[in-house]
Amino acid sequence: MSGRDHASPLSAGLAPIVRAVRGSGEGQSLASLLVLAAALVALFSALIPERFPTFGTLQSMMFQLPELGLLALAMLIPLVSGGLNLAIIATTNQCALLMAAIMTTLITPETGAGGTALIIALALAAGLVHCLLVGLVTGFLVANMGVHPILVTLGTMSLIDGISIYLTRGLVIGGFPDAFQAIGNATLLGVPVPFLLFAAVAGLVAVILQRTRFGIAVRMVGSNLEATRYSGIDTKRVLIGVYTMSSVLCFAAACLMMARFNSASAGYAQSYLLVTILAAVLGGVDPFGGFGRVAGLVTALVVLQVISSGLNQLGVSPHLTLAIWGLTLIGVMAVRSLVAALAARRIARGAGAPRAAPAAATVSADASSSKT
Repeated sequence: MSGRDHASPLSAGLAPIVRAVRGSGEGQSLASLLVLAAALVALFSALIPERFPTFGTLQSMMFQLPELGLLALAMLIPLVSGGLNLAIIATTNQCALLMAAIMTTLITPETGAGGTALIIALALAAGLVHCLLVGLVTGFLVANMGVHPILVTLGTMSLIDGISIYLTRGLVIGGFPDAFQAIGNATLLGVPVPFLLFAAVAGLVAVILQRTRFGIAVRMVGSNLEATRYSGIDTKRVLIGVYTMSSVLCFAAACLMMARFNSASAGYAQSYLLVTILAAVLGGVDPFGGFGRVAGLVTALVVLQVISSGLNQLGVSPHLTLAIWGLTLIGVMAVRSLVAALAARRIARGAGAPRAAPAAATVSADASSSKT
């Protein structure tokens, strides 16, 4: 009997349980989050009927969600690969400072519309190149140093933050052209432009992770790095691509934050770092890598934004809102673990039942033969 034939009964027995656990991690998590979002909307609509269930509240949430959303996407990709990128906020702020310095230095009151457009394009190109370089260096270090990505990105975060604070002395750079600010404040048919940009970027990331060879390789690396390496995939190139893509998403976040705030600083969005991880895990991303979908992350962001907006209208402190976000994560994870355990136990019990009958039949046959 070959090794493959010998292992097939075990694989067949475990396959339903693995499918159940995976289903609870991705499919069921998305469904549970949708139910939770609907319940929260109903709750706050009942508590604040005159303010919460309005188009103004919806529009406000669509303005606020993209900032955290783009940063959460930048965290999602390393998490799926089994890593982490603690430098996303530092990279975003330094990119914004670079673009802000170019715009505020080169654009003067005498600069015409054509010159302003060229300078904005130059600033955007410089910011994109900066993020590409940061991503390439970070990915190279993660792929070749043999050190956990937490330590590598912690070092790059400290380095980037230190350089940004030293060069700016912690000051804020502001005052951008109106055409650039429109990216973060304009609406199209009542829908905020930032939300449309976020939806487009999220859709693109989802396609890359679900439909491309690179996305499949990222999931394989997150599931089992060594097995993926032995299967012939260049895992180092994949990891470099992961952190480069994460940094490019930081560029998108920097553009949006600059346009929204009309300023840039090394201290912006520092509290978002852990929230991006919270949103990803809440959205069904496996913190050990391999599993996670953009749809789950976006739904988790909607849940967090509904909680934030509802509590804000109730006059609750933002600090308590953060605590409730954490409580929501703990509650959802507890329910998810319970559902997975019950499903695995039910399938294991069902898979074990058919095996009892052949065993009994064998005993009966042996007994009959002995009598004969």
